[in-house]
Amino acid sequence: MSRTSIVKVLKSESSPGEIQVKGWVRTKRDSKAFSFIELNDGSCLANLQIVADATLDGYEENIVHLTTGASVAVTGNVVESQGKGQRWEMQATAIEVLGTADEDFPLQKKGHSMEFLRSIAHLRPRSNLFGAVFRVRSRMALAIHQFFQDQGFVYVHTPIITASDCEGAGEMFRVVTMNGDEIKLGDDEFFGKPSYLTVSGQLEGETFACALSDIYTFGPTFRAENSHTSRHASEFWMIEPEMAFCDLERDMDMAEAMVKYLVSDALENCADDLAFFGKFVDKGLIERLEFVRDRPFARVSYTEAVELLTASGQGFEYPVEYGHNLQSEHERYLTETQFKCPITVYNYPADIKPFYMRKNDDGKTVAAMDVLVPGIGEIVGGSQREERVDVLRANLEEHGLSEEDYDWYVDLRRFGTVPHAGFGLGFERLLMFVTGVQNIRDVIPFPRTPGSADF
Repeated sequence: MSRTSIVKVLKSESSPGEIQVKGWVRTKRDSKAFSFIELNDGSCLANLQIVADATLDGYEENIVHLTTGASVAVTGNVVESQGKGQRWEMQATAIEVLGTADEDFPLQKKGHSMEFLRSIAHLRPRSNLFGAVFRVRSRMALAIHQFFQDQGFVYVHTPIITASDCEGAGEMFRVVTMNGDEIKLGDDEFFGKPSYLTVSGQLEGETFACALSDIYTFGPTFRAENSHTSRHASEFWMIEPEMAFCDLERDMDMAEAMVKYLVSDALENCADDLAFFGKFVDKGLIERLEFVRDRPFARVSYTEAVELLTASGQGFEYPVEYGHNLQSEHERYLTETQFKCPITVYNYPADIKPFYMRKNDDGKTVAAMDVLVPGIGEIVGGSQREERVDVLRANLEEHGLSEEDYDWYVDLRRFGTVPHAGFGLGFERLLMFVTGVQNIRDVIPFPRTPGSADF
């Protein structure tokens, strides 16, 4: 008999009859004549109640001794439940113990701190919270592909190892080979030149946009930034679309449409898990997601945003000053208090942006944009790319970058250049917004942060 998932059982309109389910014991309570087992297989938040009669084969030898965390295969009939809060339960006809669990199994029926659960990242997906987080993560990954595929975008795999520093900040992990305990550098570089883990697939993505028009990447990126905040990780995933024949206006349109699509998909397809987050993690979560889904985005230039923040009279922790990046508290004020809707800020000072962004006619700003949402601030950052070869060369020089290292990137401007634009969405930043979970370490299966690379 093939396994049936618990979510399929619980969502059945009529009893599926005799089936087999497999999963892990969440709780068990015994009486003289039978035992109640709460079984979960990770397919949904809810457990399936198993009623195990004392006459079952192996009851005294095995079933009575089951503990939380043990794995079992249960065959039985699904019937209407006599208990409250559940429609179906299973009357077991056979239970096979697949794996016992020692009594020191750490996920007992009590509250656990996030810090403790991070220390057992190999077991935390079995908890209600993290099971829900990673189901939502899976659904959002599918929704991202659906959004771009429906728009006719081509999915491109960009390299994890690169010789280019996309952001120009130098915060990169260098790839080296080892000879015993000795690091090998210099003339015997494995790739013939210094190479690094990628900080972005954008530059390589542009090469494909200049051939296939609309493309997107979705893969891991790495930043050697010694930051210990709740919003930064050393390894995270990025979604980076690139669009040929595209200006900043279309870039903003696409970014806003993507955010709305993903929020709508989560509300529609992750309702049970989001309800759990709304009850135990962030009581305002559902309202905030519906807020973003239902309201149009406002747009404001960086200059106007700074003027509004300066005139607000708010006592910000970080003073507002033109020519500096907006902080999370500034972004949240704009969305939650000033405009009371998600907003897109555009045309940032050139001095605080990377070399590849297109300079505006004023010579002072670039065609860059950030999408800001309530509760988190920036969720998307993007720009129109500099397509003019002479301006790009000047930008490289201004940023102290060698044109020789970016000769292929310059070639895109020499051979049939076109206006093009793109943006980046940090996948974990999206998940924090959709789930209400406040720490990036808790939306990544195995977080990599300064001083921590366990598992």
